[in-house]
Order: sequence, then structure tokens, then C-alpha cells
Amino acid sequence: MHKEYNGQVETGAERASFGVMASYGTGKFLAEFLTGGIASLVFKFYETEVKLPAALCAAALVLYSIWNAINDPIVGFFTSRPTRLTARLGRRFPWILLGSTTCGLVFFFVFAPPEGMGPWGLFAWFLVALCLYDALYSTWEVNYQSVFPDRFRSQDERSKAAGIGTVIGVLGVAAGSVVPTFIIRYGDPSTYLANAAVFAVAAILLALLLIPGVRETPAMIKRYLEQEKSRTEAPSFFKLLKEAFGVRNFMAFILLYCFYQVACLSMTASIHYVGDYIIGRSTTLIFAGMLAGALVAVPLWLFLIKKVGSHQKLIAAAAFALAVFCLPLMFARGYWGFVVAMFGWGLSFGGFWLLMTPAMADVIDEIVVKTGRRDDGVYLGFRAFFGRLAYAVQALVFWAVHAATGFAADPRSASAQFGIRLHTAAIPALFLVLGGLVFLGLNTLDQKKVEENRRILEERAL
Repeated sequence: MHKEYNGQVETGAERASFGVMASYGTGKFLAEFLTGGIASLVFKFYETEVKLPAALCAAALVLYSIWNAINDPIVGFFTSRPTRLTARLGRRFPWILLGSTTCGLVFFFVFAPPEGMGPWGLFAWFLVALCLYDALYSTWEVNYQSVFPDRFRSQDERSKAAGIGTVIGVLGVAAGSVVPTFIIRYGDPSTYLANAAVFAVAAILLALLLIPGVRETPAMIKRYLEQEKSRTEAPSFFKLLKEAFGVRNFMAFILLYCFYQVACLSMTASIHYVGDYIIGRSTTLIFAGMLAGALVAVPLWLFLIKKVGSHQKLIAAAAFALAVFCLPLMFARGYWGFVVAMFGWGLSFGGFWLLMTPAMADVIDEIVVKTGRRDDGVYLGFRAFFGRLAYAVQALVFWAVHAATGFAADPRSASAQFGIRLHTAAIPALFLVLGGLVFLGLNTLDQKKVEENRRILEERAL
């Protein structure tokens, strides 16, 4: 029997089509496209192109991370509340539409500091532009991630949606890394601005493609409104904060995610230093090697998911594999050596990427079972904070390594090149090993518990 809810037909079946999954996957492309464009370029742009001292670059990114300590969880908290549009459009969709269509414009201004600014003026521009960009980015991305556990509810559907999203998202990672190599020219700051304009226009177009995948179904809206009616009182932000940090498996996941983000940001940002100061040429094929490895990896990791079943075990295995494949980058010689090393790294990267969203969804399910509420946005806000914290750690690593190896005095000296290799390979590998060990020490979510949680959610119509 079909029901009509708020002018829309609710069939009771919520299985998503391939088109909806592909549209949802566009958000993965958009997120990684913008993140890659910022992460791989922004430190180098301000340090080597507009000559902001590395210490001030690091300070700006540390302050930006402190801003994130406030911004991301609070964005998740407030955008989880009902608005006048909720009954018609859902609680997530309006925020996703607003943030995704505007953050690309601010991305442009991150790379557009006015000429003639002194160090402190550049520092202020960098910090303010980055914080404004991130506020808009978080507005859509936290809500986008929150849609997944509620929209894709079975393990099969989550694995399929994650597989499609991984392929699309890896293309976004590649685009965020490769597109700049066709536009920017080391030593010419104006080419970075042209690159930012391309990113801004592309981001708006991608946001439009995202719409079908993040529109909330009538059943999703109904579940949320009924949940709100049953609340005796709205939980406070600090109560939810306490709940989040009291969930062991949630903490295991976000700590692993933070270490992974530090490693990825450090490695991808380092490749432009490798291109400029070690091999002296464009890094296009190096990033293409990573893309090829990640795409080849998707069917291999999907096979492992079917065989092993547990997203939690496999994401830990992917983290250790990433650490192992970082090491060839430490010793690679010549352009093709780096291409081959990045292909190997991509094999593990594709696996971690594929597992990240369904592994987080399993954790969210456990929280919903315990609390009886879907406050996903708050928890995704906390995850986003730990992801952005990685920017500060990466910046501090670069500053410390460059200071210790004399990069500012002679970026092509043997010691400076050794430092570049350290933050390209050895340091990311260390963070990945630490993240994997922390995750294994904390995580208790076995497959039996995952399946039990899903059964309870279905019984409670959550």
C-alpha cells in the first residue's frame, strides 16, 4: 500500500537506484576535488610563491584548526535542528545546497591575496579566507556525510553506494591533484589564481549534479519529524559532545581518520615540492599513477569485503597497507620511480577510501541504537574537526622539517631534499601505523554486532 506524505508518494521501499548512488558519489568528487586543491597547494603557494614565512603559514593553519574545533561540531549541531523547510525539503538538503554552491567561490579568494601586502597582511588574508571557506564547506559536507547512513540502510546497499562513490571520489582526488599541474607554473603566482577560478566554476557545476543524490526521501523526512515529536527536550550541544566522546568505537574511527588525513595531506602536498625541488618537472603523471592504482584497487577491495565482511577489520588493514606503500616514495629515484611508487600507494588508498564511509556508517548505527536518535550531523561534525585538525599537524610538520633542513636558505640542497622525502614518505607512514594501532586497540565493533544493530534499527524504524 502506498502512502502519501507531504504531497509525495512513499512506497515503503527506499532502495536507491544506480543514478541516485552516482549522484551521491558526485559529492565525494566535489569534496576531494576542493580538498585536494587546497591541501596540495595552499602551503606551497603562501610559502614559496607569495613569500609568507613558513612559521606564519603554520600559525595560520593552526589557528584555522582551532576555529574548526568550534565551527564543525557546532555546524553539525545547528543544522540538525528542524527549520521551516524541513517538512518539504528535509533537514539536510537545504544546507547541502547552500554550502555546496557557495564554498567554491570563496575557494577562489584563498588564492587571491591583494598585491603589495606585507607578511601580516598576507597572514590575515590567508586565515580569514580559509576560515570563511571552511565554514561554507562544512555546512554542506557535514550534512552530506550525514545523509549516507539514513539513505543507504543495508550492508549490500552501503557497499554498492560506497563502491560507486569511491570510483567517482578517486577521480575527484585525481582531479584535485592533476588539474593544477596543467595550469600552475612554479614561480608564477598568477597561475595559481587562474587555477582557483577553474576550481570555483567546476565546484558550482558539481554541486548541481549532486542534487538528486542528496534529496531526502519522504520516508527519511517522516522518520526525522516523528523522532522530533517524540523528543521530550532537545539534547544540548554539550550533552551530545559528551556522548560522542563516550562512544569507544566512534573515538577509534575518528582517531584513525585523523592520522590518515595527516598522512594524506602531508604526502599529497609534498609531491609539488618533489616536482619543483627534486625532479624539476610537472607532477601530472605522478598523480595519475595514484589514480590508476586506486581505480585498479576498487574491485580487489570489493572482493575482500565480500570475503571478510567486516568493514572495521579491513579499514585497519588498509591503513597498514598505506603505511607500507609510503616507504618506496622515500627512496624513489627519477620521475618514473615516483610514478610507480604512487601507483602502489594508490592500491591501498583506493581500499581505505572505499571502506571509510561504510565503516563510519556502522559506527553511526551503533550510536543510534544506543541513543534512539539520529543526530548524525553532530557526530559527522566532530569527525570533520579531526579531519581539519590534520591541516594544522601537516603545517607544523612542514615548518619543523623545513626549519631543521635549511629549506628557506637552499631548497635544492641535499638536506632540504631529504626533508622533502621525510614529509613525503617516512612521516606519513609513521602516522598511518600509529592510527592503525590506536584503532585496533579501541575498536570492538565486530560483524555480529553490526548486523544486530541493523536489525534493531529496522525494528525501531530508525
